[in-house]
Amino acid sequence: MFHLGWFLGNGFGIQPWNAKGGDGPWVGSNVTDWMKPDIYVDLATSMERAGFDYILIEDTAMVEDSYKGTAETSLRRGFMAPKNDPMPLVPLMTQRTKHIGIIPTASVIQYPPYLAARLFTTLDHLTEGRVGMNVVTSVTDRVAQNYGFAQHFDHDERYLMAQEWVDVVQQLQGSWQPGAVLADLESGIYADHTKVEPIDFVGKYFSSRGPLNTIPGPQGRPPVASAGGSEAGRDMAARYDDTMMSMCKTVEEMKEYRADMRRRVASYGRDPDKVKFLFLVTPVIAATDQEARDLAAASLAGRASDAAIEYNLWNMSYTSGGRIDFGAIDPDTLVSDIDFSRQNGEHSSVAAIFQDSAGKTLRDVVASSFQITDLGLVGSPDTVAAKMGEIMDEVGGDGFLLYLPTTRRNMAEVADGLAPALRRRGLIRDGYSGTTLRDHLVEF
Repeated sequence: MFHLGWFLGNGFGIQPWNAKGGDGPWVGSNVTDWMKPDIYVDLATSMERAGFDYILIEDTAMVEDSYKGTAETSLRRGFMAPKNDPMPLVPLMTQRTKHIGIIPTASVIQYPPYLAARLFTTLDHLTEGRVGMNVVTSVTDRVAQNYGFAQHFDHDERYLMAQEWVDVVQQLQGSWQPGAVLADLESGIYADHTKVEPIDFVGKYFSSRGPLNTIPGPQGRPPVASAGGSEAGRDMAARYDDTMMSMCKTVEEMKEYRADMRRRVASYGRDPDKVKFLFLVTPVIAATDQEARDLAAASLAGRASDAAIEYNLWNMSYTSGGRIDFGAIDPDTLVSDIDFSRQNGEHSSVAAIFQDSAGKTLRDVVASSFQITDLGLVGSPDTVAAKMGEIMDEVGGDGFLLYLPTTRRNMAEVADGLAPALRRRGLIRDGYSGTTLRDHLVEF
């Protein structure tokens, strides 16, 4: 069996909303209701019905204005803004569910370690052990400037900061020793003060006295997730992650990535079988194989539309850390002539976009290349389920992180079409044996 997750790639932000602007006819009332909990609660109940381990919620905290030096495109099309804080959404999504985990995103420059440790411990209680932490370093100068920095830290230094951040957070979450809570009505003693101690952490980037002023949650230390594909990102994941978002474009890349990460995890004295690498994928599912192929072909052709090209150029600008304005580059410029040395964003994501771009112009790339692919998962639920099984057999595990537009139609296609087809093949769980997110991750 393998694991499944859903990537809520727009975070608690505006979901597909413009039927006339290319988002398709199934956007419902997203344009007015994205800031309400209903669609996210529906997502949680649907993916629990499908047996998913978790939903991972992306987050960014800025209005992007690196593309053409203005926020006009971001705000006109609703790219990454508006967006709400994901943390209050977590207990709302778990209130109507019993098993599925929710993993909101926390940036190390937005959440001081003590705040993060207290917040996620609180959420661990409120969700009865179903929360995880997606640790990110943020991408652009604009985020850093919103939190008091003149500009963002260099890419690799951000990951050193993130490692220290996770260390402090987990020390704080462990500052109450086992047996510290007595809750003894007879003696009138709630906690044994000898088992609650400061951590007195002083590092290069963070310091915190501790102890945490709340009791440990059901999981003690909520599971850690991340998405780094660079050397620095992989190193951090190997040290701390319980699950990881992995971005690969071919099955061979998936095999190499998983083997490399398992080696790294083992090198830190950790059991690689307890870390789940979920591969990001955008399947195309329809009632029949032909219908799915038609949809995939239409999507591929649509990449050359003005709207798609604008998005890709905008996304490239953002992904570079806001340091390269791809809207200011002549589209007929050869990729080999573009100076990428200024980028300070998601190195592995930029590499994915410009993979196999030798001899191509910027125009060629933006009309054909996206960061995430369908990995050949195109067809009816039965066809896609069979292909998913074949891929996992070849890769060796651990599962998929589905990234689809957040519409109720897509939820139904996955929960009521794909998941039953996977279950018939014995490829995913048919019910949950545990109660916490950590239980789900180590179940198989």
